[in-house]
Amino acid sequence: MNRIVIAYDISNPRRLARVHRATQRLATAIEYSVFLAQWPAHWDIRAAMAPIIAQIDPVHDDLRAYPLPRRGLIARLGRATLPPGIHFSALPAPLHEDEMDWFAHVFTDPPDSP
Repeated sequence: MNRIVIAYDISNPRRLARVHRATQRLATAIEYSVFLAQWPAHWDIRAAMAPIIAQIDPVHDDLRAYPLPRRGLIARLGRATLPPGIHFSALPAPLHEDEMDWFAHVFTDPPDSP
């Protein structure tokens, strides 16, 4: 399985609604305009996203797809996407206390100089 983060910024409200519906058919919403897709490894990302691409205006809109590493950390901070008691294993899990220090270090400390 490939995990892909799909995000968009659509300038027109009508196109936004169409892009949102098309994306919901392919992925799970994790934020208002950010989705997580789990697709079979043999799927071509461009072909799979063709229904979404067909809805955008490439001059005014922004559509992005980021493949995630197979063994990378997938976690979230803050409120859950789904209501309490509803679990979907493809969505990021909350960070545990022992992971919080590492997460904060990675995103706040400047990188080491070469």
